Amino acid sequence: MFEQILGLPVHVLVVHAVVVFVPLLALLAVAYVALPRFRSRLDWALGIFAVVAPVSAFLAVQSGEAFTDALVARGFQGQILDKIFDHSRYGDILFRIVVPLGIVALLLLVATSGHRRVPKLPALVTPVLSVAVVGLAVAALIYVYLTGHSGAETVWGTTL
Repeated sequence: MFEQILGLPVHVLVVHAVVVFVPLLALLAVAYVALPRFRSRLDWALGIFAVVAPVSAFLAVQSGEAFTDALVARGFQGQILDKIFDHSRYGDILFRIVVPLGIVALLLLVATSGHRRVPKLPALVTPVLSVAVVGLAVAALIYVYLTGHSGAETVWGTTL
């Protein structure tokens, strides 16, 4: 399932979704925290990206593992394999950041919704969730860069 689409490695295709959706989630989440006046305009997009970004990261990790297994089976070894494993470690960390970011962003949406079914929450809930969202968003942006850069270096580093 995670190996090929039309003869191309799935990983090569889905990483583009991660590079778009994770930064959008991070930026929307920070905007939601920093601009409470615009929350009613940002909430739907934040909710969508809080789900889509972790799913895209999951697909990237799974397809990356399948791609790595295929490369190992074809005899790749040495320095190139070390670079692939470094890239994989960054991707795993990114996934472990994006999932909590999505969850905390959704919790913040619920906490600030003002919906009558949401029970009255302690005053500290929104600030704590806001700090968590901003911290996770910054970490997600850093690891999107590190993961993407290490992957690009692995593929294109000696080409030009």
